[in-house]
Amino acid sequence: LTQGIRKHLPLIKAYQILLVELDWIRAKVQLAQEIGGDLPGLRTESGFHLIQAYHPLLYLQNEKAGMNTEPQTIALHPKGRMLVISGPNAGGKSITLKTVGLLQAMLQSGLMVPAHPNSEMGFFDALLTDIGDNQSIENQLSTYSYRLNRMKGFLEVANGRALLLLDEFGTGSDPELGGALAEVFFEELYHRGCFGVITTHYANIKSRAAQLPEALNGSMRFDRESLEPLFKLDIGTPGSSFTFEVATINGIDDDLINRAKGKLDGRKVRLDELIGELQKEKNTLSKITDRNLRKELENDQLRFQLDSNQAHLDERSIHQQTVAEEQNAALNRGRRLLQFVDRYQAESKNKELFEDVRKYLAMERSKLDSAAKDTLAKRKASAARAPKKRPKHFVDRIQVGSIVRLRNGGKDRGEVIELNQGHALVLFGSFRTRVELEKLTWVAH
Repeated sequence: LTQGIRKHLPLIKAYQILLVELDWIRAKVQLAQEIGGDLPGLRTESGFHLIQAYHPLLYLQNEKAGMNTEPQTIALHPKGRMLVISGPNAGGKSITLKTVGLLQAMLQSGLMVPAHPNSEMGFFDALLTDIGDNQSIENQLSTYSYRLNRMKGFLEVANGRALLLLDEFGTGSDPELGGALAEVFFEELYHRGCFGVITTHYANIKSRAAQLPEALNGSMRFDRESLEPLFKLDIGTPGSSFTFEVATINGIDDDLINRAKGKLDGRKVRLDELIGELQKEKNTLSKITDRNLRKELENDQLRFQLDSNQAHLDERSIHQQTVAEEQNAALNRGRRLLQFVDRYQAESKNKELFEDVRKYLAMERSKLDSAAKDTLAKRKASAARAPKKRPKHFVDRIQVGSIVRLRNGGKDRGEVIELNQGHALVLFGSFRTRVELEKLTWVAH
């Protein structure tokens, strides 16, 4: 048998290659269906704009448990390429960082990613990660020593085509000394042109990110009233670690917490409280903004419906008036014709009657010609009239990724994440809504 099929060996190998390829494609499709994966827009340059992105393993786990998974929208681009995320422990910092790294690795491996199809992703030559505790007994490395070795390797290869993912950046040593060294590493990586997502509790790293033009601060929201993390990422402001609030959640006695506060510099405690209050106010403002936007859009829809109904009534009234005038004119013509019929004598030449009929027809023709001339003159006058200057809304510039605002005086700006048949799906903060393009004004790309 072996000898018999040996001559078909090249064909058998080709079939094997084909079957492996088909099995690989099937596995990718099956995974994409399970995690709700899609193909984002592909960029030629490095960077990404992930819209409503999920960590696929967390999504599957929560789906099995019947829990909701909070999506994240996050972007890195040349003008904002280093994102420093701060906030409470167990607030979602590491999951957000891992989501970015895993989705980037999935895309560059040929897999679909669980994100909105209007997301955009580029490619990186290197994914440099330092996540979790990697101390080694075998190599006699502590956590901090391991991280220093990793950082040394990063500095050797980091450039504008590298994506850094650093979790709990700078930890493992004396907070003050380790924080100073971490700040220097951060500055060096920044000046190498790297893209990166970094999580940290160090105030000096957050402060440095606020000073550098191409770096961004981000924070994970925390509800101080319910003492629960909201797992939502806010871009633009650093976050508090909510150390004492997290301690309260975990059942630490209030007396111990107050004693700990007493050992700190009062200004440090007050600063942390101010950051927490700022986040609370931002959460409240976000809820109010979402509520106002919903009301504003509802009012727009009601106003549009009212205008449509009024226009329909006006059109119907004009139509009824026109029909009434036409019927009245037809009635008058009928009466006139009946008069001509009554005057007609079969045995007479009816010269006078025919002359009256001719005059009547000429008069009616003159009326029709005069009405046609009036209509034509009105059209010409309307065309010659200088058009009113209207504000420029640049609707033709609106595309996915554009920043827009509502025309009716709304100051809130949103991002277009989808376009479909004259409508745009706009993301105002955490609130999504579908709006007609004619009701939007383009602001920027």
